[in-house]
Amino acid sequence: MRLRHLWLALALWGAVHPMVHMLGWLAGNGWSLPGMIAAWQANGAVTGLSWDLVITAVTLTLWILTEVAVRRNWSALLAIPATFLIGVSCGLPLYLWFRSRPI
Repeated sequence: MRLRHLWLALALWGAVHPMVHMLGWLAGNGWSLPGMIAAWQANGAVTGLSWDLVITAVTLTLWILTEVAVRRNWSALLAIPATFLIGVSCGLPLYLWFRSRPI
C-alpha cells in the first residue's frame, strides 16, 4: 500500500514541479504556442529531449490502452490526458497509481 501512495505523490510532483517552470517561461516569454514550440527546437539537446518525451508519451498511451482493454480498469484512462496535457512525469506515476489499486 505504501508504494501506491508513492505513485500518487510522484504524480503530484510530476504535475507541479515541471508546471512551475513552464508557467514561469510562459510568463516571461509570452503565452504563445508557436513560441513554446520554437523553444522545444532551440538546439539539438532540447529537440532530442522533446522527441524523447513524445515517444515516451506515445508508448505509455499504447501501454495504457492495451492494459485497460484487458483489465477493464477504465479510470486508468485518465492518465492519457494527464500525460499529454501535463507531461509524462505526471501521467506515468498516475497510471501506476491506478494500476496498483487493490483488485
